[in-house]
Amino acid sequence: MKRFEEKVVLVTGGNRNTGLDIVERFVRDGAKVYMCGSSAASTERGAAILASRGVEGVVSQACDISDLAQVTALFDTIEKGSGRLDILVNNAANQGLGHGGPLEMDPAKFHEVFNVNVIGGFQVTQMACNRFFMKQETRGAVVFLSSNTAMRAIRGRTAYCSSKGAINSMVRALALDLAPLGIRVNCCAPGYIYTERWDVLDPAKAARRRLNCPLRREAKGSDIANVVAFLASSDSSNMTGEIVTCDAGCSCQHMPEDVDV
Repeated sequence: MKRFEEKVVLVTGGNRNTGLDIVERFVRDGAKVYMCGSSAASTERGAAILASRGVEGVVSQACDISDLAQVTALFDTIEKGSGRLDILVNNAANQGLGHGGPLEMDPAKFHEVFNVNVIGGFQVTQMACNRFFMKQETRGAVVFLSSNTAMRAIRGRTAYCSSKGAINSMVRALALDLAPLGIRVNCCAPGYIYTERWDVLDPAKAARRRLNCPLRREAKGSDIANVVAFLASSDSSNMTGEIVTCDAGCSCQHMPEDVDV
């Protein structure tokens, strides 16, 4: 029997980059997977990529998770199609790119990042619990995606780093409140992850980034998917409120070796 056979999984932001690898991992392990992207076009692109990989049976639906009405519509689809939900992966994120520094950033852009990363993640989790987990004998598991920037900030990304720190705190608070109800909440905090953005980097800059990683490589999407699958599975049944870092060792060092003097 496959690891997630007969399980129903929702992956938000499952339409691109790491989200695609998370969706694929659960499908390969036997789950019925629902996934969403923030727009119809991006969701359709993600569904096409999954199909090209031979990943079948995924139900995709556009959903901006900061919009409660769209979240409700997504959960209506899950209820109609499967009648249950076992695992929620809160992967959708606003990256907060190009908003400038803290002195010139439009506060509305700060709100946009928090509306997806924090409020959106909360209301998807709340709905998963109320509509499914609390009505099922076997309660569900929630896995958030955070970032190592929640612990060590990067420049020019105030909104993003702040939102990821808020996610870490929310994971612990949700875990504490939901544990007596049998619902587990954990988090994977990645560092560098390979995406198509690496393909346009100057080779010297890419090499310098990798020097920040003691393991000398950025994560693949499958590396993150492996951690998410572990946290969602019975293998982690005695874990809740944990932030599991997967960043090639970046967070364990004081400074990269070329400046550690």
